[in-house]
Amino acid sequence: MQLNLYRLWIFMTVVEEGGFSAAASKLYLSQPSVSNQVRQLEQSLRTTLIDRSGARIRLTPEGEVLLAYARRVFLLADEAVTAIRQVSGLQSGTLVAGGSTTVGTYLLPPLLAAFRERHPGIDVGIFVGNAEQLEKRLVDGEVGVAVFAGVPKAPQLDSEPILEDRVVLITPPDHPLAAEPTVEPERLSGERFLLREPGSATRAVQEEALRDWGLQDAVQAEIWGPETIKQAVAAGLGISLVSEHCVESELAHRQLAVLPVTPAPSPRPIVLAHRRDRLLGPAEQEFIKLLKAVPAWPARRSLRAVTAR
Repeated sequence: MQLNLYRLWIFMTVVEEGGFSAAASKLYLSQPSVSNQVRQLEQSLRTTLIDRSGARIRLTPEGEVLLAYARRVFLLADEAVTAIRQVSGLQSGTLVAGGSTTVGTYLLPPLLAAFRERHPGIDVGIFVGNAEQLEKRLVDGEVGVAVFAGVPKAPQLDSEPILEDRVVLITPPDHPLAAEPTVEPERLSGERFLLREPGSATRAVQEEALRDWGLQDAVQAEIWGPETIKQAVAAGLGISLVSEHCVESELAHRQLAVLPVTPAPSPRPIVLAHRRDRLLGPAEQEFIKLLKAVPAWPARRSLRAVTAR
């Protein structure tokens, strides 16, 4: 039995796009053509790969197995292209770096701009998602190198800390405790805490800090993304723990304040990660060198300097 790679690619696209119609649109094929190719793949394997009985497609156990192997097959094909491109160096190519939400929004843009200045022939892009989403992209081979706030858990990944990040408690500037030199956790028992969505590395840090402060039973609300949290805090909807790097502008313009809670949350590592079995291209290797050479978060201003104004 010989596996038809074209049909395998179509099958994988159907699964990743969530249906035959969406796959057909992405592949610039008709839906009947896509359905026929998957049906012929099933016939060649003498099994059913996709359960079409419901409103949404669902993989059979056989389909789950084939999907895992399909991703490995096409990841290896990408590596073959990467190996060939290594011969030509950094004159052309593409670099897509991934970042968990805070890192991807506030750290990667200036770093990629510096990389682009050194290597103008390389097209650069950023995938940003919460830690859970980013880890999946990295494991599936859709992103070659990524930077997390915190340590990813997938066993397929190699990771190493490269920087450090502090999480601070932000409030509106007119908060009653904003002028205090230090704040004990028990004074926050009546506050409403705004937390990131599940799957976010910041959410785990927020929950750990509340446990350490004995405030795990405090009133909580869930909000997606650091930018929305900042706006919600400024509007008076609650207070929140966020990365110090995402509030520099708001602190400088006195749109937010930082409460000096004692004890402060422990710093978290900023971690570089990639699949251990993936051959990294020359652009990815150069970007990793750039990351490792950074002594501190680019364009960083300390909170002391900002709040002292």
